[in-house]
Amino acid sequence: MGKVIITINRESGSGGREIARILGKKLGLKVYDKGVLEALTEKFKLNEEEIERIKAQKLNFWDDICQFYRQFDTNEGRQYQSERRKVTSRELYSTERQIMLNLAQKESCIIVGRVAFHIFKDNPDAMRLFVYAERDIRIRHLAKIDNISLEEAARVVDETDKARETFTRNFAGVTRYDVRNYDMSINVGNYTPEAVAEFLAEIARRKLKK
Repeated sequence: MGKVIITINRESGSGGREIARILGKKLGLKVYDKGVLEALTEKFKLNEEEIERIKAQKLNFWDDICQFYRQFDTNEGRQYQSERRKVTSRELYSTERQIMLNLAQKESCIIVGRVAFHIFKDNPDAMRLFVYAERDIRIRHLAKIDNISLEEAARVVDETDKARETFTRNFAGVTRYDVRNYDMSINVGNYTPEAVAEFLAEIARRKLKK
């Protein structure tokens, strides 16, 4: 039996997380998404909202360099160490990347988001997917599952997509909408999560048999 690392990147409101959950049950694989965030939360003592805010920021290499050397400054260092240290998006990415590599080394698994398509781009066991749908479909879906207004759902969809794109460009150096990043891109707007998951499960089973 072979090994498979399924990465699922998705547009906000497309149902990618639910598809991953169903797919994991069908294949008997662990699904990692919140788990990665929880590891980061523990490491940096941040909540999920703070982590996502940091990740949405554009890279500022000068700030990162200054922050690193502040730790060794005699006068400023003491004050710096006594304060809650500012966490950079670069540190978050580095930690996320190592967590995912460790997980994938141990077993077959499914990883949702986290620029995993880039991290495993040269891994022969990887099955890299992108899940998307029309914007109005995603807005309605998010409004329903989160029990919020269409206006609020639209704001969340747009802001989340923008933040994910910023993070992807920062650390993968590409746009996440480039289909060449993936083995398969799927418009799920007209299909149920169950149907999409079953379709993907069959492909994954064939890969595992190899």
